Amino acid sequence: MLAYRQHPAQRSLDDPPPIWRKGATCLRDVGAASGVSAAPDAVPILVVPSLINRWQVLDLAPGKSFVRALATEGFRPLIVDWGTPGPAERDLDAAGCVERLARALDHVVATRGRPIPVLGYCMGGTLTVALAAIRPQSVSALAALAAPWDFHADRTGQGLLVSVGPALAEMARTAGELPTDLIQTLFYSLDPWLVVNKFLRFAAMDMTSDTARDFVLLEDWLNDGAPLPGRVAHDCLIGWYGDNLTGKGRWMVGGQPVQPGAIATSALVVIPGSDRIVPPLSAAGLVGPDGLPNARRLDLPLGHIGMMVGSSAAKRCWRPVIDWLRDCHRGHMAATPVQDASLRTQ
Repeated sequence: MLAYRQHPAQRSLDDPPPIWRKGATCLRDVGAASGVSAAPDAVPILVVPSLINRWQVLDLAPGKSFVRALATEGFRPLIVDWGTPGPAERDLDAAGCVERLARALDHVVATRGRPIPVLGYCMGGTLTVALAAIRPQSVSALAALAAPWDFHADRTGQGLLVSVGPALAEMARTAGELPTDLIQTLFYSLDPWLVVNKFLRFAAMDMTSDTARDFVLLEDWLNDGAPLPGRVAHDCLIGWYGDNLTGKGRWMVGGQPVQPGAIATSALVVIPGSDRIVPPLSAAGLVGPDGLPNARRLDLPLGHIGMMVGSSAAKRCWRPVIDWLRDCHRGHMAATPVQDASLRTQ
C-alpha cells in the first residue's frame, strides 16, 4: 500500500473537451482531444460508461484507451462524463439517466443528420438498451459490453447486495446519494480477498515497469468514483438487484417498459467470461429468448475491467468490437446523407 501511495505515476492524457452539458453530465468529444487526429468524415458514436466509476477507464493512458482506438479507426467517440451529482441530479432516477442520454443523442443526431451507433459499458450498457428502446430512429447500432440485465440469472456472490439493498436504498434516499466508499465495499464483498491479492501482486512488480504504472493508474481510477444519486441507487438496489425489473421486462423508461425483444436495432452483446462484477449469465439475458432479436453474442476470456485495459484487451475486445461497428455500418453510412458533419457545442 505504501509503494502504491508513493508511486509517481499519474494519468497523462488530457480530458477531451465538452460539446454538450446538462446538469453535472457532459459529452466529451474524443476526436477533438489533444493528440487525436480525427478524420473529417469520422462517424460519431455515443459511448456510455457506468455511473459508478468514472469514464476515464475507457481513456486511461496512451495505448490503454479504447475510445482513442475508436478514433483511429474512423469513428468520433463522444463519451458521456456523468460528473459528480449536484442539485440537478437530486431527483434523477435510472430512467432519468436514460432520458438525459436521449437529450445528448438528440443533439448529436440533429447535428449529424443521421442515426449513430451507441455503445455502453457495464451499467452504461444497461442504460443504452433503454436508450435504443425509446430512440429507435436515432440509434443505428447498439453495442452492450458487460452490461447487466437479468439480475436473477446468477445470484452467486450477489447475496449481500440483495440483503443490504433495502437499508442502503433508504440511506441513499435520506442522504440524497449513496457514497462512493459504500459502493466500493459492496463490490469488494463479491471477492473479499481481491484487494489483498492484487496488492501482493503489485508488491512483487518492478516499480519502474509499465505494469506497475498501469496498476497505479487503474487503482487511482477505482478510488476516484462518484456517489450515486439517491433515486438511481434505489432503482439499482431495489428495482434491478431486488426485483429484477430489467430481466422481467418491467423497467419503465419514458412511459414504456423496456423489452429487448422489441428492439430491432442491430446489436452486439459482449460477455466477459471471467467477470466477477457482472455475472456472465446476467449479461446473457440480452441474447436469450427475450433478448435483442438482431444481436450477435461475443464471449471473451477476460474480466470486467480487463476487457477494457488488460494486456489482451486491444486484441480480444477492442478489435472485434471495432470490426463489428465498421462492418455493421459501412453500407448504412455510405447510403445516408450527412446534413452537417460538424459537431456544435451546446
